[in-house]
Amino acid sequence: MQAHELFRYLRMPELGDVRQYVRTLPTNTLMGFGAFAALTTYWYATRPKALKPPCDLAMQSVEVEGSEHARRSSLLKSDELLMYYYDDVRTVYDVFQRGLQVSNNGPCLGFRKPNQPYEWISYKEVADKAECVGSALLHRGFKPSHAQYIGIFSQNRPESLTFDVRKTDLSLVFCDKPDKAKLLLTSVEKGETPILNTIVIMDSFGVDLVERGKKCGVEVFSMREIEELGRAHRQKPMPPKPEDLAVICFTSGTTGNPKGAMITHQNIVSNASAFVKTTEKSFMPSTDDVLISFLPLAHMFERVVECVVLCHGARIGFFQGDIRLLMDDLKTLQPTVFPVVPRLLNRMFDKIFGQADTSLKRWLLEFASKRKEAELRSGIVRNNSFWDKVIFRKIQASLGGRVKLMVTGAAPVVCKCTDLLRRLLAFYEAGMMFSHVGAPMPCNIIKLVDVQEMNYLAAKGEGEICIKGVNVFRGYLKDPEKTAEALDKDGWLHTGDIGKWLPNGTLKIIDRKKHIFKLAQGEYIAPEKIENVYLRCEAIAQAFVHGESLQAFLVGVVVPDPDTLHNWAKKKGFEGSYQELCRNKDVKKCILEDMVRIGKESGLKSFEQVKDIVLHTEMFSIENGLLTPTLKAKRPELRKYFQSQIDELYANAKM
Repeated sequence: MQAHELFRYLRMPELGDVRQYVRTLPTNTLMGFGAFAALTTYWYATRPKALKPPCDLAMQSVEVEGSEHARRSSLLKSDELLMYYYDDVRTVYDVFQRGLQVSNNGPCLGFRKPNQPYEWISYKEVADKAECVGSALLHRGFKPSHAQYIGIFSQNRPESLTFDVRKTDLSLVFCDKPDKAKLLLTSVEKGETPILNTIVIMDSFGVDLVERGKKCGVEVFSMREIEELGRAHRQKPMPPKPEDLAVICFTSGTTGNPKGAMITHQNIVSNASAFVKTTEKSFMPSTDDVLISFLPLAHMFERVVECVVLCHGARIGFFQGDIRLLMDDLKTLQPTVFPVVPRLLNRMFDKIFGQADTSLKRWLLEFASKRKEAELRSGIVRNNSFWDKVIFRKIQASLGGRVKLMVTGAAPVVCKCTDLLRRLLAFYEAGMMFSHVGAPMPCNIIKLVDVQEMNYLAAKGEGEICIKGVNVFRGYLKDPEKTAEALDKDGWLHTGDIGKWLPNGTLKIIDRKKHIFKLAQGEYIAPEKIENVYLRCEAIAQAFVHGESLQAFLVGVVVPDPDTLHNWAKKKGFEGSYQELCRNKDVKKCILEDMVRIGKESGLKSFEQVKDIVLHTEMFSIENGLLTPTLKAKRPELRKYFQSQIDELYANAKM
């Protein structure tokens, strides 16, 4: 067969041929083709578009030239760090002024009474109230300077109150409730806070507080009285500079007295700007957005997110103050932005899977989750898919039905929890992945330094995490010694966390330089302090207390004392050899009860007590590699050695 003959047999049908063929088709077939073509066209026109990642996720940080191998965010075009996102926003004052302008005096702050809708205060009303309070303070002789501080005592811990007031030389404190004003007056009456002379209370209170204050030289005002005083003596605002202090944020004081971290306007604005830069391609706040606020404003995480929202003229709705009513607040407010803490996310995860109470429901949930995961892997983030409407609708509705952004920080979240929640809710966690803490923010650089005593070397991509940049705090108030421990002469903040660079340019925390860690709810734990308390138990020779940032409680490994265990057990009604007693579950139970009792007597808080233990019969020693030559516990080795027992203790606690 010649080439031209082959072509004749393989040629495409001509238009006339197609028309002739179509005329022979049944009507219902033609209608089916038409419907298919229409659906295909509609799908192409309306199919979800994949989000473009903000940077190459395979390399999220790059090395800064000539900087001891420090790394910066790949979002930056050069080694120059991001100080601000908008030219006209350099201070927290500027943040609000921009929000006031772009919102066109829209609603700003919202609150609600039980079983009522949210009531809103406009941006201009908020600005007016703020200027009145400021004017009143100036009228009463306060200076517009960082040399004089104003305290806010609202949903805080009274244990550290006296120290904080004394440390900052506070003469005025704002309180949310009368009971907190009473605590302050008590400290004045005892002579613990002699400088305090003015208290402003937000809630209503009786004249007895005013009279009690007069007796110890403290004037007690309502917030309304302060606003009226300022309105009568209005003064022009005196805006701060970027380098001025914005807030002193006190630490929890787990290992000693609380430390007051001095944080400038530039610190906050650069952090908020870096947040916006990181999320700009996936989420940019607008006046339509609503934030639910339930985390304490003393926590900088919440403060930074609120600055981001206010800068864009969005709204902030506050919860009623009772965490048990948060779900009702969510349904009523219908927020689009939801800052959360890991503990809440883990509870949400448990609740979601708790509702899948049959094998069919669990199969459907898993199947739908996998379909959503496939979309996410393609960069498609949405909440209106078939699976959203059929399977996840109730879950989304429980959060108000409009959540576009959830952001979490402070402690890690269980991976399986975030995996599911990001499928349901377009979930975002700083770093965009969940096995690490992410890349450096655009406002700072990070380097790792050797910790030779723990065998962590920067040359191997491991070491203490050190941070430098415009978001790093200035130091600790009136505490040069602690400041020097945290900030070196070159401005590097030494975090005490041990990190490891991953191949994609992100950072993973793998240890602590000092043996202090966080539990899932954010509580700091000093294990050596707890171990020393438990060693007072008659039956105990050695104790190893362990906790994890993904768990809400502590567990322990206990070596019973071979010299005292037999007599102690005999008093409790137990007999047997050392090995037999250590295998006895009732003996373990009695030892644990003894530990908890002595812990309570010694002042340990509930979260500092172990919930379960395992008894071990071999002493920790230099020879078995569990003690240092100075007989100190080698915590990383102990953790590794007892990992299977630790895993079993946590697993049993969930059963």
